[in-house]
Amino acid sequence: MSEAAPAVDLDLRGTPCPLNFIRTKLALERLVPGAQLKVALDCGEPEQMVSEGVAHAGHAVASVPHPHDPKAVVLVIDPCG
Repeated sequence: MSEAAPAVDLDLRGTPCPLNFIRTKLALERLVPGAQLKVALDCGEPEQMVSEGVAHAGHAVASVPHPHDPKAVVLVIDPCG
């Protein structure tokens, strides 16, 4: 029985656009097959810009509230093959 690859967490709260998108893209390129990327971002423009860019690249992305920061979200990204 094979185990699923673990999720990789990336905290980019406080990181300005477009640097947060670039760092997300680089993290996606380094993921092992089957892994999921969870990116913590500030609400508003950072969330919008990164989620749109990731979705445009063909990745599945969902936004969930950050568990400890009401001014942030976590993007859960499932990379395309």
